[in-house]
Amino acid sequence: MRYAIERMTMSDVPRVIEIERLAYPSTWPPSAYRKELQDNRWAHYIVLRDKHIFEEQSAVTSEPEKVRKTRPFPLSLLPSRPAVTAPSPDLAAIIGFSGLWLMVDEAHITTIAMHPDFRGNGLGEFLLVSLIDISYNIGAKWVTLEVRVSNHTAQNLYRKYGFREAGVRHRYYSDNQEDALIMWTDEINSPAYKQKFLELKAALLQKLEAK
Repeated sequence: MRYAIERMTMSDVPRVIEIERLAYPSTWPPSAYRKELQDNRWAHYIVLRDKHIFEEQSAVTSEPEKVRKTRPFPLSLLPSRPAVTAPSPDLAAIIGFSGLWLMVDEAHITTIAMHPDFRGNGLGEFLLVSLIDISYNIGAKWVTLEVRVSNHTAQNLYRKYGFREAGVRHRYYSDNQEDALIMWTDEINSPAYKQKFLELKAALLQKLEAK
């Protein structure tokens, strides 16, 4: 398949920060992600890589230097100013990321972010499915998250995967004081939830395989 989910590493953080800045009005500092990866044993973070981008940029970096200088490098780490050196194919290939914390028996999704150029292709859904898979693997019973009250697209995706509204966190988002909906799944190990999840996952993977 064209897309691959991998565990986030320290070397991925610069690209993660770039995508987060493009995706959201308020962001974590790089130190927060480094602390999560180094010190938080309950944190699980992943990145989504596009193998086509990796292959294209691997070809670019293998060209003679004088040829490379004439070609623009997409998805630059510093798109607003000339790059001294192009990012590695591994970094350029990252187009999304997500993460969660295990809190006793709850998997709390902390973030899901896609590069704006790759939205609308089922890839945010792929990140969500991957987080639910991780939730199973780490022994969580429920999955929970917060989402902006205005973000109806995300809410519809979460409802598709069995999330239901469980409350509101008032003025939760610091950039504009917007409220957040608190959403929870039913117990993910229940036969009904698991069957529905596996059906949705299979349909999504079939869709992505065709790309």
